[in-house]
Amino acid sequence: MNLKLYIIFSIVSFLASLVGAVCGIGGGVLIKPVLDAFGVLDVASISFLSGCTVLSMSCYSVVRAKTNGSSLVDKKRGTPLAVGAALGGVAGKMMFQYISGMTENKNLVGAVQSACLFLITLGTFLYTIKKDKIKTCEISGIPICIAVGMTLGILSSFLGIGGGPINLVVLFYFFSMDTKTAAQNSLYIILFSQIASLINTLVTRTVPTFDIMLLVLMVSVGILGGAAGRVANRCMDEKTFSRLFMGLMVMIMLISVRNMVRFM
Repeated sequence: MNLKLYIIFSIVSFLASLVGAVCGIGGGVLIKPVLDAFGVLDVASISFLSGCTVLSMSCYSVVRAKTNGSSLVDKKRGTPLAVGAALGGVAGKMMFQYISGMTENKNLVGAVQSACLFLITLGTFLYTIKKDKIKTCEISGIPICIAVGMTLGILSSFLGIGGGPINLVVLFYFFSMDTKTAAQNSLYIILFSQIASLINTLVTRTVPTFDIMLLVLMVSVGILGGAAGRVANRCMDEKTFSRLFMGLMVMIMLISVRNMVRFM
């Protein structure tokens, strides 16, 4: 890779982590499809790099909020969700490895990921438009929280996106959380799922080939993006947040369609 690509990938990772910290979407939902669009790395390498970047950002954000007393994480429901997400993260990684092993055509795997991401984001977008007219639920049981977390973990790990908009919709609808509470709980869930996914990758020795310098850069700017995102989150009102969230979903859908066409 040349210097230009290092710079571009670092900027993408920083901006995605910044927005991810603000909205609670992790950042991988932007990093993964954008890096896919460049076509210079294979799907497995991009998923791994994206996951590590999201892990660094979410770890910083969660720990920082805890240490300065600004954490809005609902431990009673958030922890079972996070445990379920960790289990789902392992299952999602195994699913990705299984599907990847079924075919030598890596573009097919990328196309499947892009199509799934498009459909999930579209559903999230439609829900967000109508959310004021939709009555929310108030789930609290540990078993069902774990089950919901597992579903989120499987999706985020398989798609290599580290959470994404679907986390927020689930927290809005099933747990009646407000915007900022949902954002912090989403990052808490993402942290657990990404840790589990990384451990599984290391234990099963399925770490893909990657540029170590690129990994260091992306992880570093991921932390910087998380720090900047925390500052931006404190200054942002509900209306601005909603506009940013909607704009991001439109961008993700457009990039996903572009990637589907490229992979096919």
